[in-house]
Amino acid sequence: DISFQIKKGDFLGIIGPNGSGKSTLLKLMSRVLIPQKGRALIEGEDIRHMDLKKLSQKLAFVPQDTLVNFSFTVEEIVLMGRIPHLRRMQQETKKDYAIVERSMELTDTTALRNKNIDELSAGERQRAIIARALAQEPIILFLDEPTSHLDIGHQIQMLDLLKKLNKENTLTVLIVLHDLNLASEYCDRILLLEKGRVFKEGPADSVLTYQNIEPVYKTVVLVNK
Repeated sequence: DISFQIKKGDFLGIIGPNGSGKSTLLKLMSRVLIPQKGRALIEGEDIRHMDLKKLSQKLAFVPQDTLVNFSFTVEEIVLMGRIPHLRRMQQETKKDYAIVERSMELTDTTALRNKNIDELSAGERQRAIIARALAQEPIILFLDEPTSHLDIGHQIQMLDLLKKLNKENTLTVLIVLHDLNLASEYCDRILLLEKGRVFKEGPADSVLTYQNIEPVYKTVVLVNK
């Protein structure tokens, strides 16, 4: 029983305690799960009826945990982001490799390009997966707790990058975050979930108040601007 809109150029954060439905909501909006009732629309079109290739050109998804079953190199992983833009059996072009190069530069993974994905730390692997998502050149980027495996330096670097792409390229970002400080710093709008429902939605300063956080998270908090 959730209904809300994301406008082009939004930087929307989804927060809430464990089990409140954050990841499930993201999966419903990216066709990983099919809703039993209701619809998810992109530019007015029901995503269930969209061609998967067309959907993948519009939407990229960075999951919470990434399992790669083969020892692909980081460059090969990032290059997979170009698949929605290629015809069947088409080889990658110079343009595709240039986009991959740029995506690796942005995510600080260029030095890892020849390393196998299963040799990386969790944080390095997450950065490679984000680079793959950027290589897709989506109009909307979904991220499910993308900073959970990153050290504080790379957390700030990654969110600064997302904010820059959001402002300069009008990339629409929808991000699930556990860290309320990061949510308040980077998100223009915040959706606070409780038990699968929207408890509060709006600008960060109207959502992140002790009156909202304490009943949802069941803890006493002090909010300072």
